[in-house]
Amino acid sequence: MPRPEKHVFVCTQNRPQGHPRGSCASSGCADIMDAFMNEIQARNLFEKIALTNTGCMGPCMMGPSVLVYPDAVMYGRLKKDDVKTIIEQHLLGGEPVAELMVPAEIW
Repeated sequence: MPRPEKHVFVCTQNRPQGHPRGSCASSGCADIMDAFMNEIQARNLFEKIALTNTGCMGPCMMGPSVLVYPDAVMYGRLKKDDVKTIIEQHLLGGEPVAELMVPAEIW
C-alpha cells in the first residue's frame, strides 16, 4: 500500500461521566469515526487517506476533534455532516474548512 496523502486522527478518548475535561467519546466521536470510514469506503480513498482512532489530543472542550496530517489542521465540535465537507474541501481539494477549525489560541 502506498503512503497516504493525508492521515486523519479521530479522538476517541473516553472518560468517566462527570469528569471535568469531558471527552470526545461523550461528544459523539463514534459517529464521526463511522462517517469517515463510510465516506472513505464509498469513495474508495483507502490509498489516499489513512484513518486512525486516537486518545486525547488536548482540546477536550472542542470534541469531537479530528487532526489532519501532514497539514496539522485540527477540527472541533464536528457533526456527521461535516465529514463530507472535510473530505471534499480539505482532504481532496486541499483547502482546510476554516469554519470547522479549532481556534489558533487553542491549537
